[in-house]
Amino acid sequence: MADREGVPGLPATGWAVLGLLSHGRESSGYDVKKWADRSLGLFYRSPSFSQVCSELKRRENSGYATSRLVAPETGSRDKRVYRITDEGLDAVRTRARTAPLDPPVLKHGPMLRLWLGHLLEPERMREILAAHREHAERMRRRAEADVAGADEAWAYPRLTLKWAERYYTAERDLADAMLADIEEREGERPWH
Repeated sequence: MADREGVPGLPATGWAVLGLLSHGRESSGYDVKKWADRSLGLFYRSPSFSQVCSELKRRENSGYATSRLVAPETGSRDKRVYRITDEGLDAVRTRARTAPLDPPVLKHGPMLRLWLGHLLEPERMREILAAHREHAERMRRRAEADVAGADEAWAYPRLTLKWAERYYTAERDLADAMLADIEEREGERPWH
């Protein structure tokens, strides 16, 4: 089934794998998975290794990618590396240009718990927000490190990693603000 631009409908993972290949490097399934973890996993979702391998085979079967076996530099097994085809590059370019922009869907567990805070003790709510703050700071540091380690030639993925770094900075700061709001509210009146 094709969309209005004639680009076949692929699952999000298929488009993500093609997008990773679109940077022009010949990549193994392991390489694609590693790059997905260092980029997609910070703002979308990183597919599992089995999903990456399945999608690479599907994209090859659809004519959007080619593969070849490469003799190992060390070790005993050949590895299969993939490269996007011109048709695949055209498809992912068209998809990037024309796909409807889906607004982000906020499914925020800590916010839901805060919303249900009237059912919790203030100390438990502080623990939840502190754990979220720690998570956001870990992710911010990871994004910061990934920006520093990203290939200079990949300008837009680097910008996306910077966005992720800023997002997690904001999440950390929001958790701090909510903790301060709880302290202020606790001083004003009872919780229930």
